[in-house]
Amino acid sequence: MGVFDMFSKERSRERNASRAINKYAQSPDRLKAMQTLLAEGSPEAFYAVMRRFGMLYDKTIDDEQEKEYLFDSLVEKGGVVLEPLKKYLLAADSISWPLRVLDKVVATKDEVVDVLAEVMTRHEPGYERDPTKKIQLLTHLAGIKSPRVPSLVAPYLGDMDMGVRYAAAEALLTQGDEATASEPLLTVFVSDQEESLRLRIRIADGFAELGWSLGDRRAEVEKRLPDAFTIEGRGKEPARIKRKPAAKA
Repeated sequence: MGVFDMFSKERSRERNASRAINKYAQSPDRLKAMQTLLAEGSPEAFYAVMRRFGMLYDKTIDDEQEKEYLFDSLVEKGGVVLEPLKKYLLAADSISWPLRVLDKVVATKDEVVDVLAEVMTRHEPGYERDPTKKIQLLTHLAGIKSPRVPSLVAPYLGDMDMGVRYAAAEALLTQGDEATASEPLLTVFVSDQEESLRLRIRIADGFAELGWSLGDRRAEVEKRLPDAFTIEGRGKEPARIKRKPAAKA
């Protein structure tokens, strides 16, 4: 391919990428642009068309249908889209749709965790203007049963954003691994710096549902325990959080 042909192809790709994310264009025009990029089949074209996931169209039904079409098309392409997908996951602000694609184009849960762990290195616990991506990552990890998940998730219990901390707690409780999750969750629960009653209620509810022991932290937990809960277990019996009967749904 000559230099002119390469330049022409790049220009065409750029035009189609712009059309695919133009919220003022007609839906058929955006679909045609996406089809052209998908047919090109290069990593650059796949990355360009994935930008449609990040555009929100005012007409919700059309928006959903276009994203469903793109999702199905990328999944059909299989592993060939993995590298541009990783690149997009690292760069994008919102990644719920790309995460769904990832689940379909890799062979194992370990491969999914590998990719998410890499993305998380770009979004470590701490201040971030928009925490949406962190929450999406943590929520996705919650659905992956793996011994690797708790160690990836637990540091986010110290994030500055309550939504991120809540998503981290939810992920740890969903994993159900008492040995790795109990201590970090209790540390947050008893912390003077934690101001969220909603988070404490979720942790208490999780401990009650899972039957996890409080170990030697009964006294600390009791000081912070929300009204809907009590602690059972005396003497040599392990202390456990229980929901009060009147608080049951």
